[in-house]
Amino acid sequence: METSTFVYDGDCAFCTSCAEFIERRIPTKARVVPWQFADLDALGLTAAECEEAVQWVGADGSRAAGPDAIAKLLGGSGPLWRVAGAGLRLAPALAWPAYRWVARNRHRLPGGTTACALPQEARERLYGAAGRPTAGA
Repeated sequence: METSTFVYDGDCAFCTSCAEFIERRIPTKARVVPWQFADLDALGLTAAECEEAVQWVGADGSRAAGPDAIAKLLGGSGPLWRVAGAGLRLAPALAWPAYRWVARNRHRLPGGTTACALPQEARERLYGAAGRPTAGA
């Protein structure tokens, strides 16, 4: 793989807002892609892993999830962002609980919607694979 890839939940408005922030503000050579449109097999990822947390697949094949994935993304960025990434790597005992709290509450955070709180299976049942409400839902 030539380029590192950061994978997020494209069905979640909060996650999408964060990804858009990354693309606008954080200088990175990594691809930032929703897992629903990524070639998960080529990346060596499963849908279950992607539903659980953001994922990082490095150009060298290295992998990370959650705040470790965010730290990898930031580590290949500008100087200020690298410091933030180092902070995540140095404090995993704080980073993981904070990440899990954000994941559980993303529907309440700025940019989040009620659909962000639903598991993938429930979102597809209600909104269909295309993200639009299905008949009878």
